[in-house]
Amino acid sequence: MRFLELREKEVINCKDCKRLGYVSDIEFDCEKGCIVAIIVPSGGKLFPCFGFGTEYYIRFCDIVRIGPDIVLVDLDPCDLRRAHDKGKL
Repeated sequence: MRFLELREKEVINCKDCKRLGYVSDIEFDCEKGCIVAIIVPSGGKLFPCFGFGTEYYIRFCDIVRIGPDIVLVDLDPCDLRRAHDKGKL
């Protein structure tokens, strides 16, 4: 799967069935050669190219399944972290 294909998929949380948005970016660990997390803009982000709004930081190990149209993640709603808060946990 290519990154452009991943960006077309909607992310949904299995715990509360909440639609989180679409994948906008990934965090890649060059030393280990693996994807660490996906970044998903929150719903209030109208103009992603300007960087307004916040983003969800979802660890790759929290992804349950990547299907043809959606990415299912298994997170408690209180565990959702904003991308700027990722270093605090």
